[in-house]
Amino acid sequence: MRPAQNLKPATYTCPFCGKQLASMSEHVLIAPEDDRSKRRHAHMECVRKARQAGRLPTRAEWLETERGPQPSLSERLRRLLPGRESGE
Repeated sequence: MRPAQNLKPATYTCPFCGKQLASMSEHVLIAPEDDRSKRRHAHMECVRKARQAGRLPTRAEWLETERGPQPSLSERLRRLLPGRESGE
């Protein structure tokens, strides 16, 4: 999901409300399941409502469900530096 605004005179259909969306208006691009070929233009308010309802995860949320939680930066560094214990 990213902010979008285009100067080309095109009209899109919001996937959430089904209403028309002018490309020159402020809106967002969404890419379901990180597939950019399926990206859609949507009203910011519609995206906000979908997020609040839990129907539209962020990329980070989607990735976490796909691959599981990722270790923190400190955990990754500890793996790279063997023999270094916390508190030393």
